[in-house]
Amino acid sequence: MAALMEARDLRRHFGGIRAVDGASLTLQKGEIHALIGPNGAGKTTFVSLLSGRIPVQSGAITLGGEDITALPAHARVKKGIAYTFQITSVYPRLSVFDNVALAAQSSGAKPLRPAVVNALKRVNLAELETELAGNLSYGHQRLLEVAMGLALKPRLLILDEPTQGLAAGEIENFKALVQSLVPETTVLLIEHNMDVVMDLATRITVLNFGQVLATGTPAEIHANSAVQDAYLGGHDD
Repeated sequence: MAALMEARDLRRHFGGIRAVDGASLTLQKGEIHALIGPNGAGKTTFVSLLSGRIPVQSGAITLGGEDITALPAHARVKKGIAYTFQITSVYPRLSVFDNVALAAQSSGAKPLRPAVVNALKRVNLAELETELAGNLSYGHQRLLEVAMGLALKPRLLILDEPTQGLAAGEIENFKALVQSLVPETTVLLIEHNMDVVMDLATRITVLNFGQVLATGTPAEIHANSAVQDAYLGGHDD
C-alpha cells in the first residue's frame, strides 16, 4: 500500500514544553489511522503540524511525495488536507447549508448546491439545511463540521475528537460514515473513545510525552505492555 503522507522527526516545543518531540507517522492511502494517547501527549499539536496550523521547528512532511513542510494551512487545504477541530468551528449565525457551501466553494465545487446537499446527506443533516448552525445541538454541530470537511473533497480527512458530545446512536452512524469514506479518502482519527478506535482503525499510533510510543494494528496495540502502562491500563484520559 502506498503512503499518502509521511511525517518525519517532527518537533515543536513551547518554551520548556516538548509538545512534539521527534514524532514520525506514515499514513497509507485509503486507511483509517487512529492517533491516541493520554491527555497532554501532544496529539492536537501533532495534527496541527500536519495540517499547517502550527509551523514545525524541525522535521519534514510530504503529501503524495511532495514536500509540504513549509506550506501554510490554507495551501494544504488546496492540496487535499481537511482538518475538523476538537472544538467546533462552525459559523453559528449562518445556516447549515451556508456553512457547508463556504467549504465547497473553497474547493471549487461546481455546481455548488449538489456538492453541499451530498455532504449534508452523508452526515444525516440534509433536513436541517435551513437551520442556523448556532441552534444545532453540540453533537449536530460536530457532524456539520465533518460535512464541511467532506465538502472539500479531501485526500486526507483529519478528525479531532469527532464523537465528543455524540449520543450512542449518533456514534454508530458516525462509524458507518467513516467506514464509507475509505478507500477514496484517508482518515486520521484522534479519538478518546477506545471502542470507536478499535472498531474503525486499520492501524493505531500511540503518542506519549510528544513521542511515538508504538504503531501497529488494533490487536498489536491492545497487547503492547508499554501502551498498557502508559494509556490503556486504567489511566484517566
